[in-house]
Amino acid sequence: MAAYILKRLLLMVPTLLGVLLVTFVVTQFVPGGPVEQYLAEAKAGSGGSAEGGGLSYRGAQGVDPKRVEQIKALYGFDKPAHERFWQMLGQFARFDLGKSFFHNKDVWQLVLEKLPVSISLGLWTFFISYLVAVPLGVTKAVRAGTRFDLATTLLVLVGYAIPGFVLGVALLVVFGGQFQWFPLRGLTSSNWEELSWGARVVDYLWHITLPVTAMVLGSFAVTSMLTKNAFLEEIRKQYVLTARAKGLSDRQVLWKHIFRNALIPIVTGFPAAFIGAFFTGALLIETLFSLDGLGLLSYESVIRRDYPVVLGTLYLFTLIGLLTKLISDLCYVWVDPRVKFD
Repeated sequence: MAAYILKRLLLMVPTLLGVLLVTFVVTQFVPGGPVEQYLAEAKAGSGGSAEGGGLSYRGAQGVDPKRVEQIKALYGFDKPAHERFWQMLGQFARFDLGKSFFHNKDVWQLVLEKLPVSISLGLWTFFISYLVAVPLGVTKAVRAGTRFDLATTLLVLVGYAIPGFVLGVALLVVFGGQFQWFPLRGLTSSNWEELSWGARVVDYLWHITLPVTAMVLGSFAVTSMLTKNAFLEEIRKQYVLTARAKGLSDRQVLWKHIFRNALIPIVTGFPAAFIGAFFTGALLIETLFSLDGLGLLSYESVIRRDYPVVLGTLYLFTLIGLLTKLISDLCYVWVDPRVKFD
């Protein structure tokens, strides 16, 4: 097991390098970088043309060449691309994600500032999905083919077919606009600091209800149908017939024998879903409900060519994803000791 874990950890290094290298190379050929955007703002009032990209950007016409060189040095573009790439790798090795060009803050600070919104959306979606979808999937498997199974399957699939942002718009119009039961924007009210602790909790839950509902409905289908199919597959196996022949009740067979084996595909996906809940980025939901989270940060960073944020968050999330995948694979051994990676 130790050799397998060490091998997986070593394989993460070339994977990270490949992801960062491809992204870095792509950013070098994307027009409208931070230097060009700075020059565009400087020439906005003098009618500078916005055609073209790179250093031949027409907005640089009439700008002092020394000033252009200072701007390049400010953003680190006065060095060759390969030097900037190796410098970035050295920073990432020390877990220094760099400093944002436009926010004038460390990338770590930006991520920590946006995390409360993403955690609020992700954790509530995660817990509600699992606490509802898993029991629903078990019930559907036990009562497979009944009216309950058919009716819940229809409802779950309809919810899965509706995009989250479309449902969010409908919820805003009906419950936020027409009935005015819920707020239209934000994670908390403007006077949240003045409220008591009990009132803060109520205010927070009041604000988070609509966005979480819009995000969670689609995830029910995947988890519930996965649970149902896993249980149905185990129910048909020979050991279930043997257990029943020994006189065990259906309840004992279900929870002592079937449950452990059927949970393998669910539990192994649990770490990825749980870790992902902390770093989830739902751009459309965050934009729709005016929530400033990681999804909106990533989108704005790409649009504004804020390369330290783009590459820094990519490195962080890729590393977390690789570690989470390793933990998910190790969960196979924890759930089913028969699994041997050797």
